[in-house]
Amino acid sequence: MSQEKIVQEYDIEKDALRPTSSTAEGAVPGDSFEYGNGLYAKLQRLAGKLNVEQRGIERVPEDERDDDSLLNVGTMWLSANMVISSFAIGVLAQSLFFLGFVDAILTCIFFNLIGVISVCYFSTFGPRFGLRQMVLSRFWFGWYGVKIIAVFNVLACIGWSSVNSIVGAQLIHAVNSDVPGFAGILIIAICTFLITVFGYKIVHAYEFYSWIPTFIVFLIILGTFAHSGAFVNIPMGAGVSELGSVLSFGSVVYGFATGWTSYAADYTVYQPRSQSRWKVFCAVWVGLMIPLLFTEFLGIAIMTATTINDGKNPYMEGYEAAGSGGLLAAVLLGPLGGFGKFCLVILALSIIANNCPNIYSVALTVQVFGKWTQRVPRFIWTALGTAVYIGIAIPGYTHFEAVLENFMNFIGYWLAIYEGIAFSDHLIYKRSMDAYNIADYDQPSKLPPSFAAVFAFCCGIVGMVTGMSQTWFVGPIALTAGEAPFGGDVGFELGFAFAFASYAAARYWELKFFGR
Repeated sequence: MSQEKIVQEYDIEKDALRPTSSTAEGAVPGDSFEYGNGLYAKLQRLAGKLNVEQRGIERVPEDERDDDSLLNVGTMWLSANMVISSFAIGVLAQSLFFLGFVDAILTCIFFNLIGVISVCYFSTFGPRFGLRQMVLSRFWFGWYGVKIIAVFNVLACIGWSSVNSIVGAQLIHAVNSDVPGFAGILIIAICTFLITVFGYKIVHAYEFYSWIPTFIVFLIILGTFAHSGAFVNIPMGAGVSELGSVLSFGSVVYGFATGWTSYAADYTVYQPRSQSRWKVFCAVWVGLMIPLLFTEFLGIAIMTATTINDGKNPYMEGYEAAGSGGLLAAVLLGPLGGFGKFCLVILALSIIANNCPNIYSVALTVQVFGKWTQRVPRFIWTALGTAVYIGIAIPGYTHFEAVLENFMNFIGYWLAIYEGIAFSDHLIYKRSMDAYNIADYDQPSKLPPSFAAVFAFCCGIVGMVTGMSQTWFVGPIALTAGEAPFGGDVGFELGFAFAFASYAAARYWELKFFGR
């Protein structure tokens, strides 16, 4: 189908692209990023020479959507989750929540199934519209309301990267105690930057293969641990204490699984419009569920060995010395020696695959803040995001376990509210993809005025606070879902419910008064 090319008027002084006419596709010619003699144009010309992706949050036109591989879709998430960070989530079941083996496994299955739904669903929007997730969010939150969401997403991307880097640095330290934590963090951060700076295609190319060596190492860990006979079938608990532990651990699991939601569409925007939504959904689902369950189950199983009280316990000693990295070192180094060290290094470097989506998407998210941030090329924001999370990860290295639990809960809380509003708008008011007038994605006057979304977000926070269970605060509803003084965490469930219901009501009146 032929389409009229969009006509662009370029302001050389500001290096800003201003569409003077539009098409159904809303395309921006690829070479338009290089027009002018300002700093922006010079940087984009340099990017073009180095084959660095120049496009930021501008819509990807159909004639540039040449990635039709569903394997690219699935392996993106397979590699990003077949990592030591996922293993560390499983470890928390016993170390923080004192769950048994079977109840921890069941909790993982149930809350992962819930958490991945939104990632799979919103991934299907990328091929249809060619817009990044935060830009798509303008149709639910409006031009101004989405900036609030963008702030949370930047914090999430930076936080994810910091936590992941700490896990990798722990592994490197477990292999060689002479390597300080900050050195491991720098190694991981620099390698991640070198991949993400080039953009979508290089990120996908790396993720296509990087899961393979990591999966092999995890199989070696599984076999070695099974041969050791150190597994302990910790019995399942009962009563309100067990209920509280399941809900709280479930909140952490959910936060990890759903954490990709706010940039789900970022990694399918170069898929053709004709790509099957059902196939994209299934590819993402398989790519998420297989690594999440496998690694978390393995973490749950190996952590049971720390409960052995028969004399010296190398598993507990390893865990106390270097967290999850030390626990894996206890599994591998004794039986496998030097080869075990090699395996640990592979796992440490697997963090790169987990950090790539975060650092690639944080740059796109920053560009949502305003026209001025969009005038800064994507790869510059990638560099700045890398510098920031290095500065957070290094001082946080010695407090990893507390950082991980609190951060996972933060992710689950705010994303549940985000999902409540997005699903409420899409399922109740838009109901189909045809209801989106995509040409309006960068037109503030044609997008929702943001009142309903901001109101619903505030209501979601109220639900979150009443249901949250943290060491520093326990909500009144959380107390009824577990044993005092910590109760059971139902913050993300209530945050979603409050946001969904309040948006459904407020959006009706917003449409009535504003008509958009």
